[in-house]
Amino acid sequence: MRQTLRLGTVMGIPVGVNWSVAAALVLVADVLARSILPASSPGVSGGIRWAAAVVTAVLFLASLAAHEFAHAVVARRFGVKVVSITLWMLGGVAQFEGEPPTARADLRIAAVGPAMSGALALAFGGAWALAGVAGAPATAVACLGWLAATNVLLAVFNLLPAAPLDGGRILRGFLWRSRGDRVSAAHTADRAGTVLGFVMIGGGLLALLAGAWLDGLWLALVGWFIVAAAKVEDRWTDLREAAAGRQVADVMTPHPAHGWTWQPAGAFAETVVQASRQPVFPVVDAAGDPVGAVTTARLVRLRSEEAGTALARYMTRLDPDRVVGPEEPASAVLKATPMPGGLLAVVAADHRLLGIVTTEDLQRLVQRARLGDSRGTAA
Repeated sequence: MRQTLRLGTVMGIPVGVNWSVAAALVLVADVLARSILPASSPGVSGGIRWAAAVVTAVLFLASLAAHEFAHAVVARRFGVKVVSITLWMLGGVAQFEGEPPTARADLRIAAVGPAMSGALALAFGGAWALAGVAGAPATAVACLGWLAATNVLLAVFNLLPAAPLDGGRILRGFLWRSRGDRVSAAHTADRAGTVLGFVMIGGGLLALLAGAWLDGLWLALVGWFIVAAAKVEDRWTDLREAAAGRQVADVMTPHPAHGWTWQPAGAFAETVVQASRQPVFPVVDAAGDPVGAVTTARLVRLRSEEAGTALARYMTRLDPDRVVGPEEPASAVLKATPMPGGLLAVVAADHRLLGIVTTEDLQRLVQRARLGDSRGTAA
């Protein structure tokens, strides 16, 4: 989940929002201002209702942020690095670098999120009760009640035993502790997430057919997200397991075809690209150091008048962290965002290009690992 807008840093953790948060704010405020608040305080002006609805929507997003910060704080206590916290339309995401070291850590990191939502529900519920007794405006009482109920729903929903929900992490932790096998536990939680997601999509479609357009669409959307996230996590578990104990040299495509920064692009396309099946080619400078990459898709768009232009003009420059050594752990390239052509990293040492790592290389890594497992089982 990418951050569209960085809000700042809290406790050393970059906090931001995805663009979809704007849609969530509008949707929540609209439901409150048009449906919930008019029923509780029909005599209040529309301007006051909308102002209260917007403030409540912001407090709702703050509740989501508190949920994710609870995960982050406990994760840090167990030595897990927190990369960022991002709010988006359907909730929040705390991105970690690495995995919980033990099943106990996994359980505690997962459980604290719903616990925080439950605590917020109690706090808003207490404020709702006090506001009602004190004779506060009906609009304020309704907003506090809505926040209390919403946080209860968040806590309960997140406890469903299916990844990527917190309940799925809790299930993974329990299974990990009982089986002693984190990978098997993760796969079980991921499959549970896929099943739950499809059930929610089916329920959303039925609600749409029954005329509940908003509820049905929302349920189907959340179900789709759960299915997609569960499948991604399942593949990620396979990939991380396949890369365990391996070096970059074990994963890379060695001795790839490549170009030079000063080389005419047209000649490179006619000679090297035509004879290769690579979708992407490293580009090295005069010293032999990789400095960029160019794709076949870009070179096929060359116009005749561009044939003599240096290849450096059409390459995508490599960030320093894209160039790795052959002896680095394979896990170093797993989280890299693919560049054009599926390039993840370029492997080099002592001013020599040694290989490239692409998304296809990672797919082959997982396939080889599965093949090895099946052969081991058959034996």
